[in-house]
Amino acid sequence: MGVIFNEAEAVWEWLMTHLIVINLLFSIIIIFFQRRDPRSVWTWLFALNFIPVFGIIFYLLFGQDLKKSRMFKVKGISDRLNMPVKSQEEIILSSDIPEEMMDPLIRDFRSLILYNLETSGAVLTTDNQVKIYTDGQAKFEGLRTALRRASRFIHIQYYIIKNDEVFDSIVPILEDKVREGVEVRILYDGMGGRFMPKRRWEELRRAGILVGVFFPPILGWLNLRVNYRNHRKIVVIDGNVGFVGGFNIGREYISKDPGFGYWRDTHLRITGEAVMSLQIRFALDWNYATGENLFKNEAYFRTDLKKKTDVRRDKERPAWPDPELEGSQVGMQIIAGGPDTREPHIRNNYLELFHKAKHHIYIQTPYFVPDDAIFSALKMAALSGVDVRLMIPCKPDHPFVYRATCSYAGELLDYGAKVYIYTNGFLHSKGIMVDGRVCCYGTANMDIRSFELNFEVNATIYDEAVTAELEQAFMNDLPHCRQITREDYKKRGLLTRIREQGSRLLSPLL
Repeated sequence: MGVIFNEAEAVWEWLMTHLIVINLLFSIIIIFFQRRDPRSVWTWLFALNFIPVFGIIFYLLFGQDLKKSRMFKVKGISDRLNMPVKSQEEIILSSDIPEEMMDPLIRDFRSLILYNLETSGAVLTTDNQVKIYTDGQAKFEGLRTALRRASRFIHIQYYIIKNDEVFDSIVPILEDKVREGVEVRILYDGMGGRFMPKRRWEELRRAGILVGVFFPPILGWLNLRVNYRNHRKIVVIDGNVGFVGGFNIGREYISKDPGFGYWRDTHLRITGEAVMSLQIRFALDWNYATGENLFKNEAYFRTDLKKKTDVRRDKERPAWPDPELEGSQVGMQIIAGGPDTREPHIRNNYLELFHKAKHHIYIQTPYFVPDDAIFSALKMAALSGVDVRLMIPCKPDHPFVYRATCSYAGELLDYGAKVYIYTNGFLHSKGIMVDGRVCCYGTANMDIRSFELNFEVNATIYDEAVTAELEQAFMNDLPHCRQITREDYKKRGLLTRIREQGSRLLSPLL
């Protein structure tokens, strides 16, 4: 014990002796070698130089991205797949536009569609159907129903997968499907899935289910790599139906955690060509995490929406499209963002939508920590007479980020925006609606971490009917909200103000 103490003391003395040099080195790296916004740079410089030792430790845990370009080199190469981007660019830019792209809504958002296409390879598809889930019980029942209908493959990707009754309700279906010859893959994040017992994953592997982990923990359940988490929630079944949105796998998402109460979220069930974009996104993440190249097998990227007979059960499988949604032709782009991309695609997509708003902007997000561009766009919209409404939770699952959220939301009040606090449990829904015409929902929060540091995926939907349904859900939430006025916000106590401002100043660190 004495030897360990002496070694620790020697390390401490060395660190204190060279502290100025170490801080200078890290400061040079932050300023000259990392792509950060100025606010983040100044915050890190403050932490390094005014919080001795702890600033260094904090930076090593949360701030370093020295290896980012090397870590995601393989992903960057994969992302340059030969997708039909160039041909669609030529179509959109030409005067001879196909009939399906003559829709006034598509035409009005032509510049945004082209931007998403050129920067992130987000192909516009116009033959989709969308079913919206705002309740966890309904979402997982819909997911289980779709899983039972799988005939070729099931690809599942979640940030969080917990070992509880929700996962238990899914596993038997997956095991049955494996016995029928269906390929099943599960990809989870090393941070979000760190509390799942290893034995459970081994049981799944023995059952024939392929399991991958994105950025696995270094020390068992202790994961020191806080940044670059895969926050996506994607399910693709047979290439014909896809799920994307805010729900993870856990009992709190079906409102069975007393600490959160009712869990209000938004998830989308998609059929149509947009599912292939979700499949490509899953394949890219799976390839990076496991080394298996799914692109070698074209069968994973083939769709078959026609009815077909299941010879094993001698019965006809119903077609994938929902009969209730028959005939709908929803335009959509799947936008992926992450630290492996040059531009923050989802953030820029939000920014352009805010700039185009003429009547109203509705936002739901559990975390509201915008960067300067997003915050300025919302202020300008509110000052220009656009009805800007922000809905956030009444309770935090991350207290530090929640206090920063309250600070930013409070400042919006000064510009004429409306802020609502959801009180009927926990609000985890992530998305925006603009002018009743376009909406964007998925996995990304309205915060810097989702824009810059996490891997996210959103669906930008160019459809008035779908947008209207989501806006109605927003309106249905208002009776369960408490509206915060400027007077209410100014009445908060001094300690609350200090905590909020401190959290806001330090938010770029996290």
